[in-house]
Amino acid sequence: MTATPGDEIGTGALTGEPVLEITNFSVVYRTAGGDVHAVDKVDLALHPGEVVGLAGESGSGKSTLAYGACRLLRPPALITGGSVVYRGRRLAGPVEILGRHPDELRELRWREIAIVFQSAMNALNPVLRVRDQLLDVVEAHLKLSKDEAAERIGSLLDLVSIPRARLKSYPHELSGGMRQRVMIAMALATDPEVVIMDEPTTALDVVVQRDILAEIVELKEQLGFAVLFITHDLSLLLELADRVAVMYAGRLVETGSSDEMHHDAAHPYTKGLLNSFPSLRGPRRDLAGIPGSPPDLRGLPPGCPFLTRCAYGTEACARVDMALVAVAGSPDPTHVTACPFVLPSTPIKVLSTVAPGAAPTPTPTAPAAPGGGA
Repeated sequence: MTATPGDEIGTGALTGEPVLEITNFSVVYRTAGGDVHAVDKVDLALHPGEVVGLAGESGSGKSTLAYGACRLLRPPALITGGSVVYRGRRLAGPVEILGRHPDELRELRWREIAIVFQSAMNALNPVLRVRDQLLDVVEAHLKLSKDEAAERIGSLLDLVSIPRARLKSYPHELSGGMRQRVMIAMALATDPEVVIMDEPTTALDVVVQRDILAEIVELKEQLGFAVLFITHDLSLLLELADRVAVMYAGRLVETGSSDEMHHDAAHPYTKGLLNSFPSLRGPRRDLAGIPGSPPDLRGLPPGCPFLTRCAYGTEACARVDMALVAVAGSPDPTHVTACPFVLPSTPIKVLSTVAPGAAPTPTPTAPAAPGGGA
């Protein structure tokens, strides 16, 4: 894995400045029924050469966070606060993305920060050949001769294991896995330092998904870019990512190294996600989904937004301020949680449906005193 001097990726001891730093970032969608608080005061950092996984249910704000940080959202979306700082090795100094002019953003996007959009068939232009779409990216950002550009796009297909003959193909002539690989090749066309991948393996079968994930890891090792990998599949991130951030109702509820999140998750929501897919090793266990639905983001109640779905909840949870504080006893200093009552040692409980607005009955296993801080 490529890392700058002083960075210890995946150890929980990250030092040095992040290449992309999102601070206190908020986004709302303006509607006739009121503002939908899609992202609320989120802090997230991505270091050089690191893979950060962003997980959560559909509608939790993952894609809104990524697209908002790149200024790709359109009305009725509105960024209401925060800062997004990019520090690239090709730039003279830090760049505040939220304060850049649209012309400056066009120079920054794809050259420095590229995105692999979800749904490759919709992201690719159906009436242009693969060659023309790759050339469009290369010619917009790199000063190359015609022959150099042609060789560049051919080498991009080599990188993602697609025959160069496919440059003449239209998107509909490619399989789903090949279209996704073309999108990855397009994202890497200008050697960016940050690649945001928004559910790049959705709707692919497990064999193709595995191949593409292996391709992503190999390319990252070879080219040294950092990855923000967005998915609703937490099990996938535990294998791929150095660090994992879990998002719920527009807020981050827990972050930490992938190993800590796998074996010592603290937040009840993270525990519920981990308990919703089977283990490949160890004794068999019953799978249990998370009951209920995410809350209405137009008017979140005070305290923890997960309260009405949580088996550990108490009346005190309605007064939690949702600050992310280090998990007590964790060897990983980056392991933080928004829940002050549940520790990694707390046994996983099967979540039961709770009536909206009512506090769940405290379980016997819930600690009597805060352990993780909030």
